[in-house]
Amino acid sequence: MKAQARRHTKDTAILTTVAESIGSALGTIAAKANAAQKVISRSSAAHVVQREGKRLARKSKAVARKTSKAAANLKRSKAAKAARRGLRRASSSIKRVARRR
Repeated sequence: MKAQARRHTKDTAILTTVAESIGSALGTIAAKANAAQKVISRSSAAHVVQREGKRLARKSKAVARKTSKAAANLKRSKAAKAARRGLRRASSSIKRVARRR
């Protein structure tokens, strides 16, 4: 029984050593990844790209808003209504003439 008890303690010591070395390696990898991410996120190029992307998005939204408003104004303007009214009158008078014949 004593031989098995010693072997068990040896196995435990080996497993502990292996676990510590794996943990140390993972910690080193995580630290390097974190450092690399900080370097990338703090670089001026990344900041400029992010800022320009936001700026482009703002401009495109503004342009879309302006064009949709302009199209809506064209539909509701007095000139557009008058033109539509004239077209309706012309088409209805043509239909009347066609019915008479």
